[in-house]
Amino acid sequence: MLLAGIEPNSYTLPFLLKSCAQFSGTQEGKQIHTHVLKMGLESDPFIHTSLINMYARNGELVDARLVFDKSSLRDAVSFTALITGYASGGYLDDARRLFDEIPVRDVVSWNAIIAAYVQSGRFEEALVFFQEMLKAKAEPSESTMISVLSACAHSGSLDLGNWVMSWVEDRGLESNLRLVNALINMYSKCGDLEKAQLLFDGIRKKDCISWNVMIGGYTHMGHYREALDLFQQMQQSNEEPNEVTFLSILPACTYLGALEIGIWVHAYLDRNFSNSSNTSLYTSLIDMYAKCGNIESAKQVFDSINPKSLASWNAIISGLAMHGHFDSSLVFFSKMIDEGMEPNDITFIAVLSACSHGGLVELGHQYFNSMVEDYKISPKLQHYGCMIDLLGRAGLFAEAEALIKNMEMKPDAAIWSSLLGACKVHGNVELAEVVSNHLFELEPENPGGYVLLSNVYAAAGKWDDVARIRTKINDRGMKKVPGCSSIEVNSVVHEFLVDDKTHPRSKDIYRMLDEIDKLLELAGHVPDTSEVLHDIEEEQKEGALCYHSERLAIAFGLISTIPGTTIRIVKNLRVCGNCHSATKLISKIFNRDIIARDRNRFHHFKNGSCSCMDYW
Repeated sequence: MLLAGIEPNSYTLPFLLKSCAQFSGTQEGKQIHTHVLKMGLESDPFIHTSLINMYARNGELVDARLVFDKSSLRDAVSFTALITGYASGGYLDDARRLFDEIPVRDVVSWNAIIAAYVQSGRFEEALVFFQEMLKAKAEPSESTMISVLSACAHSGSLDLGNWVMSWVEDRGLESNLRLVNALINMYSKCGDLEKAQLLFDGIRKKDCISWNVMIGGYTHMGHYREALDLFQQMQQSNEEPNEVTFLSILPACTYLGALEIGIWVHAYLDRNFSNSSNTSLYTSLIDMYAKCGNIESAKQVFDSINPKSLASWNAIISGLAMHGHFDSSLVFFSKMIDEGMEPNDITFIAVLSACSHGGLVELGHQYFNSMVEDYKISPKLQHYGCMIDLLGRAGLFAEAEALIKNMEMKPDAAIWSSLLGACKVHGNVELAEVVSNHLFELEPENPGGYVLLSNVYAAAGKWDDVARIRTKINDRGMKKVPGCSSIEVNSVVHEFLVDDKTHPRSKDIYRMLDEIDKLLELAGHVPDTSEVLHDIEEEQKEGALCYHSERLAIAFGLISTIPGTTIRIVKNLRVCGNCHSATKLISKIFNRDIIARDRNRFHHFKNGSCSCMDYW
């Protein structure tokens, strides 16, 4: 344009400056600014605001402020442009001070400050500004409500979210997709999935955001199966997923052990997002592969990431520890340090967990001390929990008790539960009774602690005490968390409860269980009936053990996959000792690798042995 001898004017300059703002054209914007000064157009209100916006959007806040301060044209629009720039740069206090200077605030300026606080994660304060906006008689706009609904979603402000829903209905905006998507997100994050689903079902033409917020809502609330079902519906609708979709669906794959779906997601990402700089996606893949039992693929994904984030290092170190690869986990930690990456508190949870599952007492002490002395990280409950677990598993109860006494904070239920579990392993009934009292003080209505104590008594043959604990559980109306195991076959996740007979192939499963029991008996397996809490006949106890949820999942895996296929199962509770010893023999009898993820770690059963070396 300049080469053609045509000078830009007050009409074209704002468009040019807008392009510089959108495409990080700071240098070009400064050249245009020079032309503005030469042409004497700096007092033009549109050009003035465009200059502020251009500098602010490119992070040049000093220059943006200079333009603002040198002009007498300080209207709400120019104030808003600078407020937005301060907020984007993380200078929220400066944005607030500037907002307070606005003589007459319009809806745009209110929107800017509310959005600024939402983007900074200060959701409750954002809602306070919204209440002030209403008191000032400023009429909210669509943009206002999008920000307010986001603040409601993150702060759990369901009542205000319902008020916004009424506002939308009163104005007949139920077909406004942006508002409806924001409402779905708010309701699902606030726990009202029924209302969220109702709104979602009412959308005639759903976009990717509609699917994402609904899938994300189910994942957020722990409804992982529903999240996967909805994702499959999304595929059938021909709506293309984006990176946000996969950040919501990968945790569902992880929790359910849906490896096949996770592999499909990985292939899709490689095809369509190979140039993505979103390391969170590939960190989620590492976590998914590790927790679905495929640690080799987790390592391959980790190796492909460049540069590696702290989160990706933490994911692989933690994953290796869960799989019993303690040495490898600690080698990766050393590599991380050598590459100049500073560990954080999450890193040390993974490292101490590796030491705990590996029984590496001395190394655990060294890393714990290094965390405090070398990296100046104050221990949190999780770090103490790992150390108590490490000492308890090793039977070092005096050391564990001493550490609890010297903690800088009060031990939580997880720490007492860990120590109580160690008492069962080592048969320490006396300490178990002391520990359980602490646990019951913290969680008097949680049956988990009572079940743990009854397990200690059962293992010691103290059936009167078992009966006393069970009576207490029943009198208080407490219910045990039922054991649940899942297995994925042909991209479908099948779930089983204890003594479950609801599966369509239930008869085949129980026939396989009978065959397994006969083969186990021939192999010399004797069930450890202390695992059954009831004081019943031995034969009945053995039957109760045979129908644990993991046994049902393994039986289904054996009848549903070709010989030699690895069987992967996920259990919500710690695998019991009896099922652990039985599964070792099953892996040998049927020549199958069986990978089981329980509440604590992974077990790789192969040819009659387990990767945990019977220490879990």
